[in-house]
This record gives sequence, structure tokens and C-alpha cells, in this order.
Amino acid sequence: MSKTQRPRHLTRSIGAILAGFVFVFIVSLGTDELLHITGVFPPWGASMVGFDGALLLATAYRILFGVAGSYLTARLAPDRPMQHALVGGVVGFALSIAGAVATWNKGPAFGPHWYPLALVVTALPTAWAGGKLRLMQLRAPVQSGEQQPSSIGRPASR
Repeated sequence: MSKTQRPRHLTRSIGAILAGFVFVFIVSLGTDELLHITGVFPPWGASMVGFDGALLLATAYRILFGVAGSYLTARLAPDRPMQHALVGGVVGFALSIAGAVATWNKGPAFGPHWYPLALVVTALPTAWAGGKLRLMQLRAPVQSGEQQPSSIGRPASR
């Protein structure tokens, strides 16, 4: 790789990871807002005590969105899709820990302690699952009319 390709490669790697985070952020907060508006969640800032079912739902869709965001990261990665997905997972893991620390014992608006811990525990497995989906897609048999990528993780040139 030449020196002129390295900055572009790094920029694409960072962009892929950021795209996954932006996707997860937007769809998670959008879904949260929808659930607040429809009354599934209490109003913003109100106590989450007694809303364990709603928080379990939030955990479930955050897991799905995390897998989708990691898949997006892996799909946009210039190479090594699993490594890009896992880097995103490590960053998500660190952010989840920071969120748990920041909200721990800060009042009922932040819900029970299991919820931020669930987000911490699921960060890396969801990243792995999203990366694995991309690897499985890359290894799938080629259907007629499609072009096989020249190497795993690199889109075929068109």
C-alpha cells in the first residue's frame, strides 16, 4: 500500500465505524422516542421503576440494532470486516461502561441496575454477530449475475 492510499484507507475505516455508531444512535433514540410517545415508556425523565418489561424490550431492540450497526460497519469496512466490527464493539463496550457508571444510583429515571449492565454485557457479542453476518454473506455461493469479491472483506470492483 502506498503512502497516498494509507490515509484514504484509514479514513474509510474510521468512517465505517462511525457509520455503525450513527445508525445505532439514530434508530435507538428514534425507537425510544416512539415508545415514550405511545406510552410504552413513561415520559422522559420520569421514574422507570416498574417498567422492567419495557426495559427488557429496549434491551432486545438495542441488541438487534447493535447487530445491524456492526453489520453496517463490517459492510463499509475497506477490508477485515470482523476486525472493524469488533473495534466498534470495543468502543461500544467502553461507552456502555461509561454510561453505567454515569447513571449508577442517579435515581429512578435511569431504571434498575440490570439495564445498563445488560448493555455492557451485550456490546461485544452483538458486534461479533454483525461481523459474522457480513463474513457469512461474503462466503455465500455466488448467484448468477453477481460478481464474487476478490478477497474476503473487499468489495468487487465494478
